Amino acid sequence: MWRKHISPYKIMIAEFMLQRTKAEQVEPVYKKFLLHYPDIATLSKARIKSIEKYTSSLGLHKRAPNFINAAKYIVKNFKGKYPKTRKELSTIPGVGDYVAGAIMAVCFNNADYVIDSNIARFINRYSGLNLTGEIRRKKVIVEKAVELFQVENQRNFLFALLDFTALICKPINPTCLVCPLQEKCKYYKT
Repeated sequence: MWRKHISPYKIMIAEFMLQRTKAEQVEPVYKKFLLHYPDIATLSKARIKSIEKYTSSLGLHKRAPNFINAAKYIVKNFKGKYPKTRKELSTIPGVGDYVAGAIMAVCFNNADYVIDSNIARFINRYSGLNLTGEIRRKKVIVEKAVELFQVENQRNFLFALLDFTALICKPINPTCLVCPLQEKCKYYKT
């Protein structure tokens, strides 16, 4: 659903809702949310209780302020327009490195990299790094992600990579035997 949109606003809302929540749970809430809050200006005027109706249904009740704070910040600091740099996007409350990268890739085709835990896992396995723990911000993962995102259509590449990590390079029981990358994957070889 959100993949059809290249609006930074709609991508930001989707990513806020998708944090630690399954896409099938998010989709109906996302649709209703956008009907009520179709743009950044409308959201910037919302009341916290009205946002909590949506976020609490996803188990994200503590994140409701992120929606309003982000909208107000964008209206105040960027005149309602999304900035086109990772650095500026990262100043928006609730927008971390991943959301900034996703907006850059999907909306502007200008991300130097995008890393979430799934992409980090893929890089770790494929490259045979054998890293453990929280690896998303490790220098070698970021460097490899920068290389990985040197593609013509970052939007499609990001969505393909996310699908690949959900269906093939899963966190538990990856399906390596059907993986089209197995010949070059160091994880598979071990």
